[in-house]
Amino acid sequence: NAGTEADVYISVYGERGDTGSRQLLRSQKSKKFLKGQTDIFAVEAVHLGHLHKIVIGHNGLGSGNGWFLDKVVIKDPITDLDYTFLCHRWLDQGQDDGNIARELAVTDASTLPGRQELELKREETWAAEKWKFQKGNTLQFYNRLTRGFICLNPDSSVDALGDKKNKYGKVIFM
Repeated sequence: NAGTEADVYISVYGERGDTGSRQLLRSQKSKKFLKGQTDIFAVEAVHLGHLHKIVIGHNGLGSGNGWFLDKVVIKDPITDLDYTFLCHRWLDQGQDDGNIARELAVTDASTLPGRQELELKREETWAAEKWKFQKGNTLQFYNRLTRGFICLNPDSSVDALGDKKNKYGKVIFM
């Protein structure tokens, strides 16, 4: 459920202006915006010079309109430069922060893109998993090797072997 059937729009901003909002209509794939798929679109515009940001989003219509966007890469045919805009977030009224549009800055070529992508993946993972560590939630950890539950004690010590009699090794966050 990471793809979308909604209409997707993009605005590209560069040193010489912007494209205005453009609907991404014809992908090189038969069905566009499917989970795990890379779609390629041609967008005609005047040359904007060096790009610095995009705004991308959808209209929120249609079944399954929520969308997880990994990144956008724009290839400039005049300069032969690639501009990468990392997202790694949901565009979904019911996920993440509820926004269906994102403003994305170009990835600085002087930074290590891999490191920046890793940091965004870490933030994305924490955003998806932090609910587990909220007050009152209980977590259970099962050790397949010992066939017992791993016990995390209130004094921060860990019993990694687990008590085989304990069927419900628990961690309660207070």
